[in-house]
Amino acid sequence: MSNETFSFRTDLADERRDLYKKSNNMQEVGGVKTEEEQFNENIKKIKVEILDEEGEKALRKPKGVYVTIDINNLKAAQEKEIEEAATCLSKEIKELIKKHINEKSEILVVGLGNEYVTPDALGPKVITDIDVTRHILHYMPQCLDENTRSVSAISPGVLGTTGIETVEILKGIVENIKPKLIIAIDALASRNINRISKTIQLSDTGIVPGAGVGNKRNEISIDTLNVPVIAIGVPTVVDLATITDDCLDIFIGKLQEKGESNDNLNKLKEEDNYEEIKEALIPDDYNMIVTPKEIDDLIVNMSSVVARGINMSLQN
Repeated sequence: MSNETFSFRTDLADERRDLYKKSNNMQEVGGVKTEEEQFNENIKKIKVEILDEEGEKALRKPKGVYVTIDINNLKAAQEKEIEEAATCLSKEIKELIKKHINEKSEILVVGLGNEYVTPDALGPKVITDIDVTRHILHYMPQCLDENTRSVSAISPGVLGTTGIETVEILKGIVENIKPKLIIAIDALASRNINRISKTIQLSDTGIVPGAGVGNKRNEISIDTLNVPVIAIGVPTVVDLATITDDCLDIFIGKLQEKGESNDNLNKLKEEDNYEEIKEALIPDDYNMIVTPKEIDDLIVNMSSVVARGINMSLQN
């Protein structure tokens, strides 16, 4: 299957790598380097580095580093688990920040998405818990430590409610307050139902809102805003073809456990059937975007992890 017609339907770099390898029957994607690290029994880190044009063309993502943090049992996570996940996240954010600016340079945190649509509300919810300091440093500097970083935050809404492209709003803000770096938080799409609101992806290559669900908006990156952009994304939705493909694998697996399998079933499970399923669903507009029933609780927990991780990474 050519890369030109292949539909990743995921924003996660490590998923794109796995899907590309599977569809092309290869051990590794050229121009891509991958490392894995187990943070603890519940948290795993996967680092995908796109090294050159070959890797860019294969995964259709810009050259750079993409760090994915997988968190088990987030739905039932207690304070300890949330704090551990936030600590892991803050470490990765700090590493990305150090590549671009010094410890006191001003940062703007941007929460992308629609606060009235739960699966898309991650960004706005995170913004409400960010420790903003810019106004205090300006009006009451004596109240803060002299090494405090200037942090501001904004949730610009979505095109459907503002009539303005997000990047246009951010250009005006950047021009006026002149941050040295932007951290943008957004909801993503995944090709794995097990990763919904249990995975965080970080990169310093910017973000294209809506790309994973086929509703691409203008890019938010250093190319459009003239300042580095660290993107933090959490998958909150999958499409129906993904669920069908995953359920097919689960169903076949159950048959195999009972000894009711055969060579055709084995072959069907080994293949990626997403494209064929999608083609069957699309003509009747059945390829819906789906989110789990527990999305409210998952968003609350994940927004807490992301907000704490950002706050821990921004202040000394």
